[in-house]
Amino acid sequence: MARVAMQLLALVGWLALCFAVAAIGALASVDAGTFYAELVRPEWAPPAWLFGPVWTCLYAAMAVSAWLVWRASASAKRRMALGLFLAQLVLNALWSWLFFAWQLGAWSFVDILVLWVLILGTLGAFYRIRVLAGVLLVPYLGWVSFAAALNWTLWAANPNLLG
Repeated sequence: MARVAMQLLALVGWLALCFAVAAIGALASVDAGTFYAELVRPEWAPPAWLFGPVWTCLYAAMAVSAWLVWRASASAKRRMALGLFLAQLVLNALWSWLFFAWQLGAWSFVDILVLWVLILGTLGAFYRIRVLAGVLLVPYLGWVSFAAALNWTLWAANPNLLG
């Protein structure tokens, strides 16, 4: 019973960490809806209301994925995989600040490219430890791929706002 309680506590910890990162990004995004509405957007840009629900699902999947890897036997491979996961979380939180709070289009694009590489590395490392953990990160990689294209397009179309 103590083992089950420890596993559940760990899951709650991973969820708390991922949603703390979401909260840090949300602090930078307080005026994101207004700012997003001011931008010249491509026709394929999603409406502002969609980002919150999508990110909520992605953060939950990310937490479960990390928890599954954390449950694996302690090893250098697990430490590296979780280190990659933590590194990508930092860049994930930073992106909102770069794009929404500081309105730095170029820097937010660089951040999201490095974030994409770290997610890909994390996905591969997680997959080698626990297949489901890697699979759970596929939607995240897909969304960040889409977000990178959107970031580039918005930056290019709005040099005065994202200079």
